[in-house]
Amino acid sequence: MSDQQIVTRFAPSPTGYLHIGGARTALFNWLFAKANSGKFLLRIEDTDRDRSTPEATDALLKGLSWLGLDYDGKAYSQHKRADRHREVAHKLIELGHAYKCFSTIEEINNYRNQAIVNKNPLPFQSPWRDAKPSTHLNTPFVIRLKSPREGGVTIKDKVQKKVSWAASTFDDLIMLRSDGNPTYMLAVVVDDHDMGITHIIRGDDHLINAGRQSLIYKAMGWPIPEFAHIPLIHGEDGKKLSKRHGATGIHEYAALGYMPEAVRNYLARLGWSHGNDELFSTDQAIQWFNFEGMGKSPSRLDIKKLNNVSAHHIKNSNTEALALDLFSYASEVGRSIPKETKNQIISSIPIVREKSKLLGDILDKCHFILTTRPIDFDIKSSESLNSVSIGILNQLTLLLSDVSWTASELEVLARDFASEQGISLGKVGMPLKAALSGRANAPSAFGMMEVLGKDESLARIKEVIKNYRPI
Repeated sequence: MSDQQIVTRFAPSPTGYLHIGGARTALFNWLFAKANSGKFLLRIEDTDRDRSTPEATDALLKGLSWLGLDYDGKAYSQHKRADRHREVAHKLIELGHAYKCFSTIEEINNYRNQAIVNKNPLPFQSPWRDAKPSTHLNTPFVIRLKSPREGGVTIKDKVQKKVSWAASTFDDLIMLRSDGNPTYMLAVVVDDHDMGITHIIRGDDHLINAGRQSLIYKAMGWPIPEFAHIPLIHGEDGKKLSKRHGATGIHEYAALGYMPEAVRNYLARLGWSHGNDELFSTDQAIQWFNFEGMGKSPSRLDIKKLNNVSAHHIKNSNTEALALDLFSYASEVGRSIPKETKNQIISSIPIVREKSKLLGDILDKCHFILTTRPIDFDIKSSESLNSVSIGILNQLTLLLSDVSWTASELEVLARDFASEQGISLGKVGMPLKAALSGRANAPSAFGMMEVLGKDESLARIKEVIKNYRPI
């Protein structure tokens, strides 16, 4: 396959949202394709028509879009290819690698019960495997693959290396059900072959499937893709990830206020590494990504680490990109940002991003822009306003008329004023924060003053002074 263009795929079943484990699988396939100038395809495995609703598929696509994983071409629909799957099943009969099985459910259960009594672990062996067509019944049948009865089945895996199973442990898997519908095992192989998939990167819970599916490839004379089975993601307690561990869907992380790039960075480190690098851009991940960096042990979801990664990306992201993520997040959680304030918010990014771990932290700190006079004070900011602090604001206001209106110049003025008054800078900064934002958890007072501008800043301060009433 060295001369072929690398083609990977993500093939989820639409369950209504993109699971964090599926997101990592998609990311690894996307990174490997990007790293090798290949293609990344999407196939929706929607053969279960009861669960595969348009709404579920839309939710899945929305999750991929939020994460920034763009796929090439249009998404494939597995159930629309059922005729092709049936064609291959019947072709395998013609080639002598499959057969019609007329065994009933009752007969199969009797076989298995007898196997338990006889302590015979061998899987069901159909009496129709080598039956002549002339003996076939006029009853419903399934099409089974003729799995080898002797020897072993071996695959080579980029992560798990060489993996083998005794052939006797494999049953003659069903490829076509009695109602004529293809099974997952057949459909996956046919679709991957027809889509030209060269590398299959997926969870190691599919490892045994790779062994079974390799038999179909061989029976059809098709090249077998390269496999890479990655360990699953566990919760912080080391157990399989589930709802009890908190957020498990990408949509939940989006709603919590994580940046897509931060989530990409964190997910990439769950099962893959590049030396000791913990924090990196998506471009770096694409440049570095390879199979050698993948581990065999399950990864543990660590929210504390995710928050640290998130804080890093908020601090170091391009201002415009961060602002776009912020606006998207605000819209998603129903916290509308008036169009006329967006430029102010962009200009405030340098001061509101400090010590922020989530986009929600930034939005909270932008309250000083989104609020209007008269300012509504929270409890802590209200407590910072008393007769002494109001007196400080009153004196400071007289000095603000002639100062150059930049954060640095305003801070110098405030420091000089505090020094002359024999008080700490905090005694000046706290009532200023309260007057400007009404919040104790606000950015630097001087940064807010620069963003708000001279007229609005002075208007807010003077309004607080005018309306203050001692308790």
